[in-house]
Parts: sequence; structure tokens; C-alpha cells
Amino acid sequence: MAPALDEVDRRIVELLRADGRISVRKLAEQVNVSRANAYARIERLTSSGVITGYHATIDPHRYGYTVSAYLAVKLRQRSWREFTQRLADMPEVEHAAMVSGGYDGLLLVRTTDSDALRDVVLDRLQSMPEVMATHTMFILDELRPKPS
Repeated sequence: MAPALDEVDRRIVELLRADGRISVRKLAEQVNVSRANAYARIERLTSSGVITGYHATIDPHRYGYTVSAYLAVKLRQRSWREFTQRLADMPEVEHAAMVSGGYDGLLLVRTTDSDALRDVVLDRLQSMPEVMATHTMFILDELRPKPS
């Protein structure tokens, strides 16, 4: 069950999403609460699973991932859990979602080049016993989040 969030909680989450490195002092000032209250709220949001972590957002191309693609995957029935466990060993998979429609899963895959993508699709994904079919859609351009 999702925890009840008030407007201050939501504002804290928005500020942290915009800048995960914001100081608690500055965050508290912006939401008009004490630092102790801000610390307590961040701790509650973290322990309840609303905030799941902090990370650096990168530009994939500048980082060396010059090829990105969405892969639609058709799976054997009732094999999503096993499939996602195997994906945990694939650092090229940035995001995976179970979807409705003609395919069961949609993966965002980033690789250094087309040879590496070919290996991910043909050698690794299609060799998994859960995978019945794949459909690859190359990403030609992406809308990047605006800097905060």
C-alpha cells in the first residue's frame, strides 16, 4: 500500500528529482519546514520505498553508448519473473517493462555499437528459453530531460 503523501512530501520529492544533491538545509528552506522535519520526511520517504535511491543521469552517447534501441519481446506464458532475473545480468538493459498488446515486454537497450546490440539480441536474448520472439526498434533521436 502506498504511503499517504502530503504537499510537502510531494514538493520534497520534486526537488530531489530535480537535484539529488540539494542540501537538506536548502531543501527545508524551499518547502518551509525545519531541517529536522526535512530529514525526518526524507527518511520516511526512503524507508517507505517512495524514494528508492539517487543516481547520476548521463548522456548515453557521450558516455559511449552510441546505439540505443527498444526491444519488444514475446515471452512464454508465466515466464516474466524468470526472464527479469536473467536481465539482471545484462548491463545493456537500462529499463524493462511488462506491457500489454502484441508483445509482453519492452526493453530499453544501450550498447557501444551495432555489433554489441546484435550480440545482445541474437546471442543473449534469443537464446533465453523464455523468449519466443523479439522486435528491434532503433532509437534515431531522443528528447533529453532539461537540466535543472
